[in-house]
Amino acid sequence: MINYLLRKILYGLAVMLGVVVVVFFLFNILPVDPARMTQGQRADVQSLQAVRKEFGLDKPVSVQFAYYINDLSPIGIHLNTAAEQERYGYVRLFNISKQKVIALKWPYLRRSYQTSKDVRSMLMEVVPNTLILALTAMIFAIIIGVFLGVISAVNQNTWIDKAAVAFSTLGISAPSFFAGIIIAWLFGFLWSDYTGLNMSGSLYSYDPFKGEVMTWKNLILPMITLGLRPLAIIVQLTRNAMLDVLGQDYIRTAKAKGLSNNAIIYRHALKNALNPVITAIANWFASLMAGSFFVEYVFGYNGLGKATVNALEMSDFPVIMGSILFIAFIFVVINILTDVIYVWVDPRVKLS
Repeated sequence: MINYLLRKILYGLAVMLGVVVVVFFLFNILPVDPARMTQGQRADVQSLQAVRKEFGLDKPVSVQFAYYINDLSPIGIHLNTAAEQERYGYVRLFNISKQKVIALKWPYLRRSYQTSKDVRSMLMEVVPNTLILALTAMIFAIIIGVFLGVISAVNQNTWIDKAAVAFSTLGISAPSFFAGIIIAWLFGFLWSDYTGLNMSGSLYSYDPFKGEVMTWKNLILPMITLGLRPLAIIVQLTRNAMLDVLGQDYIRTAKAKGLSNNAIIYRHALKNALNPVITAIANWFASLMAGSFFVEYVFGYNGLGKATVNALEMSDFPVIMGSILFIAFIFVVINILTDVIYVWVDPRVKLS
């Protein structure tokens, strides 16, 4: 298990390095000047040059890339000064000269071009909101999806089965941004007097008497919108897997022993049908973090997606890269956990 995890971690680091390379050079070939976006169209040459020098944009692209990799690397080369140590929060390992040291640190995501705030701090303000949205959407999709899939399989070829299949097909076909607009208009505007929901709003709102308060109702519509597609896929996967398992010999043996239908379905059949569902759940949870970009923007939900879209509009590279790296990290971690869960659910699966 330890060797397997080490191999997976190395693979994950290689994936994240590839993400950095692609995004960095893609951003640098675009005809966009971050200094101009920061200072405005009427900025003078001296101001633009000062901004480019402050953020290292005046250096060749290859040098910028080397500096950025050094900032991201947990072990890097840094100046042996108090200001440098305060910025990176590094722990000195050993000196390589009077001016430079090899140091251990957390990956440094730099500062936003637009606000000059630390990107890590900015992300930590919005990531919990997105994690709550993705987690609740996934729980919603799992509970409803597995239930409908089981009911559909048990009642094969009945109107219940056909209705569940039709619903899942519709859910897969509808893009998140389109479904979000329809759901926001229907439940947040047209029927808002009955639902009590808003078209837009974040998880936290400001109350003049209580200060910042959590507004759970603003989570409902984004949660449903974000969970709609994984719910539809889970319905179909659960249905197909259950139909396959219910035809196995051990299920017929369990019936012959006189076990109740509930015991056969939920204790024996469902557990063995969960492998493809677990794969979908794991992959979709990571995808929900990326898919939240559109949903958060539609509903005005203050999360990682909305912050990234705003950064894209302003060509704020450090925020864009920080967001993408966080999503890539989530994908890597969830893929590793998925393989471990496989062994726990089905001992026949071996790690290799």
